[in-house]
Amino acid sequence: MTSDTTLLRAVTRPRFLVSAWPWRGIAYTATTAVAAGLLWLLLALPLTPLVVAVQVLRTHPSSPDGEALRTGSHLFAAAVLGVVGVALLAFVGPRLALAVREVERWRLRLADPAPAPARRRGNLYSDPATWRAVAYLLLLGVVAPVWIAVLAVVGLLVVSTPFAVQHRVAGMDPAGSVAGRALLGLVLIPVLLYLTSVAGGAHAALARLLLCAEPDPAEAALFEVTRSRARLADAFDVERNRIERDLHDLAQQRLVSLTMQLGLAKLDLPDDSPAAVAVASAHAQAKTLMAELRDLVRGISPRTLRELGLRAAVEELAAASPLRVRVDADPGRFPAAVETVAFAAVSEALANAVKHSGATGAVVTARRSGSTLTVQVRDDGHGGADPSRGSGITGLADRAAAADGRLLISSPPGGPTILRVELPCAS
Repeated sequence: MTSDTTLLRAVTRPRFLVSAWPWRGIAYTATTAVAAGLLWLLLALPLTPLVVAVQVLRTHPSSPDGEALRTGSHLFAAAVLGVVGVALLAFVGPRLALAVREVERWRLRLADPAPAPARRRGNLYSDPATWRAVAYLLLLGVVAPVWIAVLAVVGLLVVSTPFAVQHRVAGMDPAGSVAGRALLGLVLIPVLLYLTSVAGGAHAALARLLLCAEPDPAEAALFEVTRSRARLADAFDVERNRIERDLHDLAQQRLVSLTMQLGLAKLDLPDDSPAAVAVASAHAQAKTLMAELRDLVRGISPRTLRELGLRAAVEELAAASPLRVRVDADPGRFPAAVETVAFAAVSEALANAVKHSGATGAVVTARRSGSTLTVQVRDDGHGGADPSRGSGITGLADRAAAADGRLLISSPPGGPTILRVELPCAS
């Protein structure tokens, strides 16, 4: 039995009667009858005022005295009951339909083993999936009892055939008549199995159409784009960590060794020789390069960020900045991806403040409100920052979006420049 086979398709196959599908059809039909009965019990409460309202309208006054007054009271009572019934149906109906949808999606596996794709639920009354579930509710409550009743009649005929044959034998009917009735009973059994499976399969097909509709292609494409963007961001983080390890473990160590060798060579050369001057210059350049490489490695993936968290890393960044930076951040740890994006935003904002805005001071705040981390950097520079003129802010915006967050910036001429990153950080 393959997952692409359904009860309705299995009916057309030659070996249908010797497979498990007839029993699955019987099980699905029986549980459909039970579900329809339970549905009517659940709908009894909201339907009762409507039924009573109809009965009130059908009731005529028994006496002509005060007939107009009694007719008016009847109409008022019917209207009140009707409004109450409609309100109950509007409140209970969609919620009951969604509850029935979940049960039916589980029961659908009897007739259609294919996975039922989950659909994201929107607003209760504006989501089309809700009204498709309501349509299925009507199908289950009105149409299903009809075809189940027809099958029940056929089933009674099949079950009653052996008793009829026994009665005819006891009444000494001709042998041909008895054999004909027995043969009719045997023929009706496969017919009943086919009818049950066809009706149940058609019901299951409608249930899949109404309850398991595939998401809109545009929504699926957007969801896939979001997932691919997140995968790219994760791949970028992995590659960045690899580069940081290579720089720290290989390039930086070799540069330290080179610097030491140049220092030893400088000691072995006379101070006034041309070689000593060249080696001293190379030694100074190597030390400068080592400091720059150390800063580069620290900027790629600060160890403080990994070990102590966002607050400690931002404080370390503020201490190394030429600006007067005040840090006001909540303690505690956040998801690694969130801390990485937040730290990158602070680092980029402070670097821009030093290079472009002419700022002398900045304030960095990091606050967690519910499941959202908000990081803001405000400097006292002359403003005028334009994200379209550089790739730093744009890249940060892309990284924030990949983490399901957003980046906001305000930089009017004259300042101040405010950069804010909002990132989800639910535990």
